[in-house]
Amino acid sequence: MSIEVLVPNLPESVSDATLINWHKQAGDSVTKNENLVDLETDKVVLEVTAPESGILAQILKESGAIVTSGELLAIVEVGDAKPVVLNEVESVSPNSSNNDEDLPLSPSVRRLINENALDPSQISGTGKSGRLTKADVLEHLNKPTPAPAASVTNTAQKTVSDPEKTVSAPKSVIETAIDTNSSVAVGLRPEQRVAMTRLRAKVAERLLQAQQNAAMLTTFNEVNMQNVIDLRNQYKTRFEQKHAVKLGFMSFFVKASIEALKHFPAINASIDGSDIIYHGYYDLGIAVSTPRGLIVPVLHDADQLDFAGIEKSIASFGEKARAGTLSYDDLKGGTFTITNGGVFGSMLSTPILNPPQCAILGMHAIKERPVVENGQIVIRPIMYLALSYDHRLVDGREAVQFLVTIKECLEAPAHLLLNI
Repeated sequence: MSIEVLVPNLPESVSDATLINWHKQAGDSVTKNENLVDLETDKVVLEVTAPESGILAQILKESGAIVTSGELLAIVEVGDAKPVVLNEVESVSPNSSNNDEDLPLSPSVRRLINENALDPSQISGTGKSGRLTKADVLEHLNKPTPAPAASVTNTAQKTVSDPEKTVSAPKSVIETAIDTNSSVAVGLRPEQRVAMTRLRAKVAERLLQAQQNAAMLTTFNEVNMQNVIDLRNQYKTRFEQKHAVKLGFMSFFVKASIEALKHFPAINASIDGSDIIYHGYYDLGIAVSTPRGLIVPVLHDADQLDFAGIEKSIASFGEKARAGTLSYDDLKGGTFTITNGGVFGSMLSTPILNPPQCAILGMHAIKERPVVENGQIVIRPIMYLALSYDHRLVDGREAVQFLVTIKECLEAPAHLLLNI
């Protein structure tokens, strides 16, 4: 019996998807719910699984193809008999075998393999039963692979002799070429052309849209984090023991932002044409950086979450982002966004709006600085805050007071705990 493998239904906001790669070849055995192919959309990577156990008889869409909801991807023959078929994408030699492909790869490992055009059979796995781990792939990428002198020289000659064409050198050649200790690489100017992922292309489109369609302005302030740090250090052990999650700084900023949004509802609003939409709920986006690009999972109804609920949700988002398993529901909506460049060492920045939201809060690194308290110079842990906002909807007075409210809540955390 033949069963069709179809593109799953895509959300209304997503018109199509790009087929990244097949994990099976025509003629391979498959088991029910085993991942067959990855589809990349503007927001997430979708895994299309086998509907039943059997044989992957035919592959009808090759890697790189643009597909839409309900489109036919492949055909699975239910049963144990292995028919002799040819993959429409690539002919399979009957003598070829790759035991490594029989071992399942995690989404993070598959992504590294695909982005760097690696052959899994050339990488030694240290996981269970020889399974490849992310550490194995990263170690393989960081391992210098010397290229023959003649090969590097020929590559350089091709680049010089034909200026109309860009020679895409293998990764090993580029890594060797940029090695300053390599005498072979002298004079070589390698380049590599890589297709932009759909996610990064969508992020670029939205950021450009924000700059072109909004009157964006940024206001700054600084906050003394001493009281938050003291409170966190005092209770973080008991907090983790009770709630099985670490107490971070982000939950304090989420709570402070919600209090400020309640005082200044325009910053929680959005513009739709000539109308202003005031949102009576607080869906806070938390910007997360991933190898595929920037994504913003959303804490829905964040005002109804306690500190533990916020920390658990953020931890879950981080795990899903690393594994590539964020769903559309995780990314849907959002009325206000928080981004933390401080984790990368950023001291000060002007974050760009996340349309259709009209404001975004930027956190930065905490540094000890001299400040004046009661006429005395003391050292305190200070963080710079930045609020970018759409001046069409938010006045400067509201933006400044909004940031001052966040500052007050963080410098006196009792405001957050006592709801005053």
